[in-house]
Amino acid sequence: MSVKDNIDLKNLPRHIAIIMDGNGRWAKGLGKLRVFGHKNGVTAVREVLEGSINLGIPYLTLYAFSSENWNRPKLEVQALMELLINSLNKELKTFQKNGVKLNAIGNINDLPSNARKTLMETMEATRDNTRCTLSLALSYGGRTEILEATKRIAQQVNNSTLNVDEITEQVFAQNLYTADIPDPDLMIRTGGEYRVSNFLLWQLAYTELIFSPKMWPEFDRENLFEAIYDFQMRERRFGKTSEQL
Repeated sequence: MSVKDNIDLKNLPRHIAIIMDGNGRWAKGLGKLRVFGHKNGVTAVREVLEGSINLGIPYLTLYAFSSENWNRPKLEVQALMELLINSLNKELKTFQKNGVKLNAIGNINDLPSNARKTLMETMEATRDNTRCTLSLALSYGGRTEILEATKRIAQQVNNSTLNVDEITEQVFAQNLYTADIPDPDLMIRTGGEYRVSNFLLWQLAYTELIFSPKMWPEFDRENLFEAIYDFQMRERRFGKTSEQL
């Protein structure tokens, strides 16, 4: 019996965000190079995406490459960019078949031209799909996102298109990379680490957090279902008392 059978389909998280951690450590444990872990991590991406689609989760965001990851060894970064290109080319048909709209958040212009080209082409090809929006966080940093949003708002005030008194949480959110995406209801981090690593710092304010000991290549749709079931067992009060809910 799958945990899925116990999931309340009327109480699903609308948006799930995932920090895909543990690829390198998983590979090292097998005596392999880190790149081996990243390649096997693609299978976990497919598992989670298909599991989300199966349940009817409309938004899924994956932390694929942080702004700090550029500091990794050059060969590993190159391998990750090649893996991105190959994966997008390979999965395009699957995206179209399952109604997946590809989105990207982060400083996309930092990507190598060939990776950026493939990413933009895949996003364009899937832009009319509506079943699930898959956002890849690439060259992404939460602090940078907040800083850039602040600069955009400051420029609007400077141009007299926005008054200071009009700056609200909603206005600020509309200037983030995730302007058209609801905040995550659930954030999962694999790999046994207990931190958010500069990921969606504004958006995670009231997100339920789950930290899994599983390394990312080991994470499958059953683990996703377990996390969703755990999410459903929690009481989300948003500052209120239990009696007020």
